[in-house]
Amino acid sequence: MPVAADGVAMTAKSLVAVHFTVVAVLKSATLVIGALITYFAFRAYRRTGARALRALAIGFAIVTLGSLLAGVVDQFVQVDPRVALVVESAFTTVGFGVILYSLYVD
Repeated sequence: MPVAADGVAMTAKSLVAVHFTVVAVLKSATLVIGALITYFAFRAYRRTGARALRALAIGFAIVTLGSLLAGVVDQFVQVDPRVALVVESAFTTVGFGVILYSLYVD
């Protein structure tokens, strides 16, 4: 049985509560940071008109959206947790592809 930092054994119910809290905090942080990166990249695009910055903003928006959707699927949809992993991985792959494109576009 897992043991908490204070040496007390954790029940399955408390493990679920900890998992939910940790995932919610991390997904929230990812959403805020990803949204800020997306915002600043888009702002830079609007200021300069550079297509690369537009693609960069879109790429980070896709990665951030994937993280958000994976968190929603993991916490609120009654499906196999591996579905959330597939959702996040798909969005991350596409988003990173767009970010990679942004590094090469003129």
